[in-house]
Amino acid sequence: MADNLSDTLKKLKITAVDRTDDSLEGCLDCLLQALAQNNMETSEKIQGSGILQLFASLLVPQSSCTAKVANIIAEIAKNEFMRIPCVDAGLISPLVQLLNSKDQEVLLQTGRALGNICYDSHSLQAQLINMGVIPTLVKLLGIHCQNAALTEMCLVAFGNLAELESSKEQFASTNIAEELVKLFKKQIDHDKREMVFEVLAPLAENDAIKLQLVEAGLVECLLEIVQQKVDSDKEEAIAELKTASDLMVLLLLGDESMQKLFEGGKGNVFQRVLSWIPSNNHQLQLAGALAIANFARNDGNCIHMVDNGIVEKLMDLLDRHVEDGNVTVQHAALSALRNLAIPVINKAKMLSAGVTEAVLKFLKSEMPPVQFKLLGTLRMLIDAQAEAAEQLGKNVQLVERLVEWCEAKDHAGVMGESNRLLSALIRHSKSKDVIKTIVQSGGIKHLVTMATSEHVIMQNEALVALALIAALELGTAEKDLESAKLVQILHTLLADERSAPEIKYNSMVLICALMGSESLHKEVQDLAFLDVVSKLRSHENKSVAQQASLTEQRLAVES
Repeated sequence: MADNLSDTLKKLKITAVDRTDDSLEGCLDCLLQALAQNNMETSEKIQGSGILQLFASLLVPQSSCTAKVANIIAEIAKNEFMRIPCVDAGLISPLVQLLNSKDQEVLLQTGRALGNICYDSHSLQAQLINMGVIPTLVKLLGIHCQNAALTEMCLVAFGNLAELESSKEQFASTNIAEELVKLFKKQIDHDKREMVFEVLAPLAENDAIKLQLVEAGLVECLLEIVQQKVDSDKEEAIAELKTASDLMVLLLLGDESMQKLFEGGKGNVFQRVLSWIPSNNHQLQLAGALAIANFARNDGNCIHMVDNGIVEKLMDLLDRHVEDGNVTVQHAALSALRNLAIPVINKAKMLSAGVTEAVLKFLKSEMPPVQFKLLGTLRMLIDAQAEAAEQLGKNVQLVERLVEWCEAKDHAGVMGESNRLLSALIRHSKSKDVIKTIVQSGGIKHLVTMATSEHVIMQNEALVALALIAALELGTAEKDLESAKLVQILHTLLADERSAPEIKYNSMVLICALMGSESLHKEVQDLAFLDVVSKLRSHENKSVAQQASLTEQRLAVES
């Protein structure tokens, strides 16, 4: 065989130059046969013979041998070591040209060749995108949708190219959404539908394409699949139900596509999604709650949903998952409630519906994602709701859990949200009882640490809460403020040129409030605050400059 192959390669060199199609075809057939028997060895021989360079000249539209040449390239490019030599031989450009051919076999083998050469190489795939293959392939899919092999080749190519961010803009300028939805509707076979899904998912990450897919009717197809598969316990059906409902949620992540499907809360899609929440299927409960969280991304939608009873549905769902519940469903339902609690008008309604009680049932959860959403939901609910903030702030079990989570160093999100909720309980309740509960639970040191956060908003929230503590319950908190080194921290914040104006302002307000404590007053005197504060009288921010004058007077009098 080795001798035959060497003879074939020699002969091919001659015939490729002479362009005698019959003998060329014979040589190509022998090569394909050899590749079928031992692909790797044959590929090595081809590489060694130097005929790769000749292939570029054989890739011409009008030749009867073109499909076979492309087929040979596709076969040898299955081997990783052959891909760079194919690129170096200049095969990509003539192959891309061949995508304009009318011959279906040429198109199929060309697509395979390009796919194998560029397999797993982002840089080569990016090169193809720059050469404009996306619009060409989308057009091919439309023209040859009856040809199963060509359709599959296009889908595999789309799946690979769609992974690249640079492809999304090009895809969005074609009618890919329409073609894929048309194709999807025709597929009955699970594997074929799976292939289309694999292309839809990465494409649907792009907002423009999300909207195109919605307009092309993809959502109706997905809802149909959910309806067909919901009661089946077959593995394939369960997988397809998950893929369809996940894709549905993904489409709702785009603002325009989400609003189009919401249709003022009257839309068929919105109503169908609502029906998923009370379902007994965990996947549908999850998708339903995530969909509501996505619909709840603007005030108008949130207000409409709360007025139409969505809160009760979500609380019922949470109730079903309290004991040994599904963590992803808990997380999704809490996300939805958190978003719904953002509009001011919804807070009182949700509080009277009993949302805090429903959420507090998850206080014992050991899952950081659930803890994070629980904290966020409570923080949204008590914003400017004094009574609710006071009630929660006097809940010793909650406050102790918050103090514990303030030390969750492995989970920055949980730690940050716990600190913010501690501060919010004080800021919104302005209650002495709440402050006493937080002091007794050991929360003061965490609020002092929060004042040194890298996030200005968190620093500010901490300083305002600490100023309220100093104004309302200084005697109770004095020792904790001292051991947390609050005075030194305030000195650092005021001396640091990088501190934001509001941080400097609130630090000075706090200094004045601390003067009522003998021990803290002494610390202020020992640290020569006057020098730092007097420099701030000429600060460019008027509020800071005024507060500096007031603080300076106070310090001078008290000294």
